[in-house]
Amino acid sequence: MQRLSSDQEVSEHLVPVVLGGDVLAYSYARCFHEAYGIRTMVVSGVDVKVTSSSRFVDYHVDDAMTRGEDAIVEMLERLGERLAGEGRVGLLLGSADWHVRIISHNKECLERLFVVPYNDFALLDDITQKGRFYQVCEELGIDYPDTVSLDCRLPEPGVDLAALRYPLVAKPSNSAAYDLLEFAGKEKVYELSAPEELARVFGLLHEAGYAHDLIVQDFVPGGDDAIRSLTTYSGPDGELLAVSGGRVVLQDHSPARIGNPVCILLERSERLIEDARRFCRHVGYRGFANFDVKYDERDGSYRFFEVNVRPGANTWYMALGGVNFARLIVDDYVLGRELPYREAYRDALYTLVPERVVRDFVADDELRGRALACFSEGRAASPFDYAPDTLSHRLWSWLRAARQHEKFERYLGRPRR
Repeated sequence: MQRLSSDQEVSEHLVPVVLGGDVLAYSYARCFHEAYGIRTMVVSGVDVKVTSSSRFVDYHVDDAMTRGEDAIVEMLERLGERLAGEGRVGLLLGSADWHVRIISHNKECLERLFVVPYNDFALLDDITQKGRFYQVCEELGIDYPDTVSLDCRLPEPGVDLAALRYPLVAKPSNSAAYDLLEFAGKEKVYELSAPEELARVFGLLHEAGYAHDLIVQDFVPGGDDAIRSLTTYSGPDGELLAVSGGRVVLQDHSPARIGNPVCILLERSERLIEDARRFCRHVGYRGFANFDVKYDERDGSYRFFEVNVRPGANTWYMALGGVNFARLIVDDYVLGRELPYREAYRDALYTLVPERVVRDFVADDELRGRALACFSEGRAASPFDYAPDTLSHRLWSWLRAARQHEKFERYLGRPRR
């Protein structure tokens, strides 16, 4: 795929193509517009109004996105041929793990038509298997939760579930494959307090046809505020070139989205940065990675849970922290520039929820005070709060935020006060 040679050529010829239409897609579109004044093409199986109403997005609802890998690849090949015929350069991006998995799995044919800023499938597939991820952590001395793997292809767990120490957390080792399944009782993460609960979850996944491991882990104590998010960008040699991250103030608590942070206070940790640096260098990882980590109050460690082989849904916090994350991809993959090392840790609060939610549902007094100060001092921001965008977009953004308080009440109970 041809490269461009200047920011001016990027503004004239580059077409970012993003699969999936939610918060990361809009964050991409905002960053591409801020950096180059260009519009982003978004292809989704559904109409996400807060994104489709944007004047900076060319939004397409395409049923190929609901018909599996072959249909998506065929659609992308047609799109790539059209863009090339128009003298434009497509930059192909995915919002979800399964998008990136499809792109990487078909990288050889897709990079004839697009710039594809993802690792080869062998590496991607290896480190996204949680069991293998923990093996690498063990090799490097990176802390992770005590873990047992159960093979869901088998009719029985093959482990004495009563001998395990509860409470435990269970989650699929292959989130991309799991995301494509639909069945009653499906949750992103399962919190378990007894052997019979684990047996039930194992049976659900086996019957649903999930043909990978179920990861069962020690429950690391602590609430939302013990969770850390770290986003890194590494160069072709695996060396860290950009980093940002923070302490989760609140995460989504709805069953299908639990574990997705909705409010993050930017906060630097040297230990997290160095652990991620060693991981990326060791496996030769290039591009964006997002690490999910939890602080363990029992021993003061930071326990790594997984690596997402793409920018996380909340990666706009890197832009809020001072580094436009779309520009990193363009400078590296499209323009072939050498990137200086950068950190993005401005004193700010990334938030998808209004101030009222933080006031009513954050239990820790010190953390709540820090977050509320960001609101009162103008240091709290959402990627959707982009002034140049349409009135329609701003309305959909307001409606999305307005529903959050009722949602937290539904899943967390009555407000703190």
